[in-house]
Amino acid sequence: MSDLEYLRLTLEQARRSPPQPTNFCVGALLVSPSSEKPVLVTGYTLECPGNTHAEQSCFVKLAETHGIDTTGSKGELESHLGRLLPYDTVLYTTMEPCNKRSPGNLTCVERILRLQTKDGKAAIKRVVCGVSEPETFVGENVGRKRLEDAGIEVVHVSGLEDEILKVATAGHTQPT
Repeated sequence: MSDLEYLRLTLEQARRSPPQPTNFCVGALLVSPSSEKPVLVTGYTLECPGNTHAEQSCFVKLAETHGIDTTGSKGELESHLGRLLPYDTVLYTTMEPCNKRSPGNLTCVERILRLQTKDGKAAIKRVVCGVSEPETFVGENVGRKRLEDAGIEVVHVSGLEDEILKVATAGHTQPT
């Protein structure tokens, strides 16, 4: 499948996210192109208990399939999960991973950076997104730069921007 086809699948996930005025409806996938079943796990905003983002929901669900405790301390989940991901894991997400969250929550960028292989390298080397995060809640998102500075390729794939933003902002109050 192409990057655009995988992004279409993330958009299907985003549509499952319950619209809220204070967050975006985002969808995500973890994909291993070399695997027999390439889509390892899917996720969407608020799928898992708590104020979970789509990427975080993917990590939680994948951890649960491997029997990893998902209730541990901040970042503990990612320190274990990175060792289990296939070498060619790609994160697809409708919206660029967040770099700012409310207190007590790790950002999606931080979670991605904490996913490391046994030898300490990035477990996810490529992130594919459909749109940059709008400045609605966080101002400028510098998450892309942080990921790229860590050697992670970040790719924006065009073609679904209008549809992604329409789904992402469902539930937001529109100015009159």
